[in-house]
Amino acid sequence: MLYDPGSYRDPAGRVLADGERILRAVFEPGRKAFEAAMDAGIMERAVERSLLLPYRQLDLSSLPAMDRTASYLLEHPRLNFVSYPYEWSFSGLKAAALLHLDLHLELLGDGFTLSDATAYNVQFRGTKPVFIDHLSIIPYQDGEAWIGQRQFVMQFLAPLILWAKKGVAPNPWFRGSLEGIPPEDLLPLLSFRDRLSFTVLAHIIGPSKVQRQALAQERKEHAKPRGTLTRKRFEAILIGLRDYISGLSPLGMQTVWRGYDTNNSYDDDSRAAKHSFVAGHVAQVRPELLFDLGCNSGDYSQTALVNGAQNVIGFDFDFGALEQAFARFAKNDAPFLPLWLDATNPTPSQGWAEQERMSFSQRAAPDFLLALAFIHHLAIARNIPLEMAVNWLISLAPTGVIEFPDKGDAMVSTLLATRSHNYPDYSLDAFMHHLRARARIVDSQPIEGTKRTLVRYDRY
Repeated sequence: MLYDPGSYRDPAGRVLADGERILRAVFEPGRKAFEAAMDAGIMERAVERSLLLPYRQLDLSSLPAMDRTASYLLEHPRLNFVSYPYEWSFSGLKAAALLHLDLHLELLGDGFTLSDATAYNVQFRGTKPVFIDHLSIIPYQDGEAWIGQRQFVMQFLAPLILWAKKGVAPNPWFRGSLEGIPPEDLLPLLSFRDRLSFTVLAHIIGPSKVQRQALAQERKEHAKPRGTLTRKRFEAILIGLRDYISGLSPLGMQTVWRGYDTNNSYDDDSRAAKHSFVAGHVAQVRPELLFDLGCNSGDYSQTALVNGAQNVIGFDFDFGALEQAFARFAKNDAPFLPLWLDATNPTPSQGWAEQERMSFSQRAAPDFLLALAFIHHLAIARNIPLEMAVNWLISLAPTGVIEFPDKGDAMVSTLLATRSHNYPDYSLDAFMHHLRARARIVDSQPIEGTKRTLVRYDRY
C-alpha cells in the first residue's frame, strides 16, 4: 500500500493505492470536520447530484499498518485516467470551475465550505467534472473570509480570462508553474477594455494592488484572509463568479484542422473502409480504456465507443479541435474526454520531489491505442526518427491500430514541401520493419485510393 505522491498537503488525510483499490485515510486533524459533514448528510447529497466522487466507508481493520493512526477509511471508485488542469481544453477548465462554484454554493447553504480551491481537486468522467477531495469539506464559520479565493483566481479565473480575452491558451504557463497564473502577472496583459468588469476589478486588479503593496512593505499579510465576510456576501461573490465564467468563451478558437474530417486524403468509400477497420478491431478487444492520439473532433473515438470501447481519452495538440470534440461528446454525456497533448513534449513528472504530478507515461495504461494519421507528424513535422516514433506508440498500449501515410499522401507531401531533405528512412517498409521488432502484426489493410495503410498490432 502506497501513499499517492500528490496527496501530502492536507493533514486531514491521505489517499492510498492498495492494488486496484483507491483508499482515503482520515486522520485525527480531519476527523471532526468529516464527522460533521457525514452527520449533516451533505456528502451523500453531493454524490447523488454527481458533484462529488462516490465513496464507501470501510472497517479500519482492513487497513494495514501505517505510520499514522487513521480515524476513518474510505474507498473510492478508481478513475480510468487522472488528468491535470494544464491538459484540459477551455471547456474542460470552464466546466471544472463551474462545478467548484456549484458545490461551494450548495455547501454554504448547508453551513459548510471548502478549505481550498485547487483545480487539482477536480477530475473528469467523460466530459463531466467531479470533485474528488472529500476532506476539503469543512464546517463554515459565519464571517470567515474565503480562504481559497486567490487559489481559485490563479487556477481557474485567471487562465480562463487569458484564454477568453487574449486568445492565449494558458496550458504551457500553467504546466510550468503548477499553481496557476497569479493575478498580478495577468493584469499587465489586459487592455483597458478587458478591465471594465466588476469581476476583473474585484479578483484581478484589487488583489494585484494588495500583492504589490505587501511586497513593497516586505510583509506577507496579503497571504492571510482579511476582514470578515457574511455568508450572504460570500454567496454573492460565488454567484458573481459563476455568472461571469458562464459567459466566457475562447477567443479566436479556430482549429487548423477545420474541415479535416471531410477535406483530407479520403473519399467516402475509403473513409468508410477506415471506420470499418477500426470498428472491427475495437469490437474484438472491447477495451475498458482506449487512447485516441490525434483525435481531432472525435470521429474515430465515436466509432470506438459504438463498437465496444468503454472509455475513450482523446488527445490532440490543437485546442480548436479539442473544443469541437468536447462540445460533440458533452451533448450525449459520452464516456469521452479530450485532452491537450504535445506528443513530443508530453507532461513530465513534476512538483515536489518530481513526484507530485505524474508524467503522461506514468498515467498511460490504455488497453487499446488508436494512432490514425498521426505518426507522420512525429517523424516529419517534429523530426522524430521513425523507429523511435514506432517504439513510443507501441509502449503506450498492448494492442491497437496505427495508420501509416506514405510519402505519396497529400498531407505528407505538404509537410515534406517545407523540409530541406526527403526523409529516406520514412517508408512503409521501414515502418513495418520497426513494428515487427516490437509487435506481432495481426492485420493490415491498404486504404484503397490512398497512400495510407492501417495496421493492427499486438505487442510482444
